[in-house]
Amino acid sequence: MEVVIVESVAELGSIVADAIESLLERKPDAVLGLATGSSPVPVYDELLARFARGRISFGRARAFLLDEYVGLPHGHPESYRSVIERSFTRRVDFAPGAVMGPDGNACDLTAACAAYESAIASAGGVDLQLLGVGADGHIGFNEPGSSLGSRTRLKTLTSQTRVDNARFFESKDNVPRHVLTQGVGTILDARHLVLVASGSGKAEPVAKVVEGPVTAMVPGSALQLHPHVTVVLDEVAASALALSDYYRETWAAKPPWQGL
Repeated sequence: MEVVIVESVAELGSIVADAIESLLERKPDAVLGLATGSSPVPVYDELLARFARGRISFGRARAFLLDEYVGLPHGHPESYRSVIERSFTRRVDFAPGAVMGPDGNACDLTAACAAYESAIASAGGVDLQLLGVGADGHIGFNEPGSSLGSRTRLKTLTSQTRVDNARFFESKDNVPRHVLTQGVGTILDARHLVLVASGSGKAEPVAKVVEGPVTAMVPGSALQLHPHVTVVLDEVAASALALSDYYRETWAAKPPWQGL
């Protein structure tokens, strides 16, 4: 696991955008894993700026979303499909049908989850998966206690997660109780995992994910088992890390050609 500590959120967005741009240069038909929430926004903003300058294209790429609420009507402004379209995918040149998400309105949710797993596999798997981390250490919507080998499935949100997401709805009561989410095992199948976090609220969960024991009580800690993980943090999000000085030293000494 590589930990990169930067001075600003803008720098965070630029470093991760560099990795995505490099991937698309090497492999224009790459498969991206997209996360919603506030953490990846600086990355999407930087990618949008590069796309506007003609520096990057997603015309041959594909993308899969991490998760989706169950029961929100199609087109609901807070469905994750709507959020990602509004913040990123609709504003670049993805081909029609190139961006997929779990179907939270399927009549048979179990079958929808299996179909989503098959779609990811048929696309050749995810090349680069963007991730954020929740206050309790969850990735995707894999809440504490999730199996570290889990696949895409139905999950019940914790009360804390619903409180955290209430700002996007009129109240906590309007936040759906259920979601479809890629499992921890599904996420770990991606070839490169990039977790981004900023702000003081992420300091404790980041420390548990990066330096704590691997445990289902902190699902994000499973990233320690993956051979290619990059964690990009601002100074505040990195403030609880015991080895922060070492991470800075290794990043400063990294050969420029190596990339993330």
